[in-house]
Amino acid sequence: MSNDSLEKPHPVSDEQLAEINTERERLRSTYLAAPDKRPESSARGLHHFALICSDVEQTVRFYQDLLEFPLTELFENRDYKGSNHFFFDIGNGNRLAFFDLPGLGVGPYAEVLGGAHHIAISVERSRWEHLRGKLDDAGIDYHMESDVSIYFLDPDGARLELLADPLGEMYGMTDI
Repeated sequence: MSNDSLEKPHPVSDEQLAEINTERERLRSTYLAAPDKRPESSARGLHHFALICSDVEQTVRFYQDLLEFPLTELFENRDYKGSNHFFFDIGNGNRLAFFDLPGLGVGPYAEVLGGAHHIAISVERSRWEHLRGKLDDAGIDYHMESDVSIYFLDPDGARLELLADPLGEMYGMTDI
């Protein structure tokens, strides 16, 4: 169910856009090294990315049953008694994790400085098409971008992207 309601308006004037583009080019020339000139990262990879959910079972059904990311662990959160901490396998040794934080009165998802804009997960093209069909069957609204990207919301409003491009590639660019 493609839906452009996930697109946001762009309240930037043409003059501001020109300034932003100039600044982007300055940042690229100052900080972006060619692939053969970049140092090796100090990190081994993403261990897990943690989000907050309102309902554990609803979240498990969405991520495991709909998106086919297997649940790998579920235990009490050591930092908040009664809270669950649970993980989904999103491939390549990476995990998407959740907390439920009962009784804390957490509000709905909102974009804030320092917050997540979206989580992009790479899937093979055939799997991408299969999952798009499952989103359609489930009546989940989504926005298509560049014929390789689907943006949609999880049950608590977190924005997800399924990307048919391989890891390290995006929209024809490599080594991103």
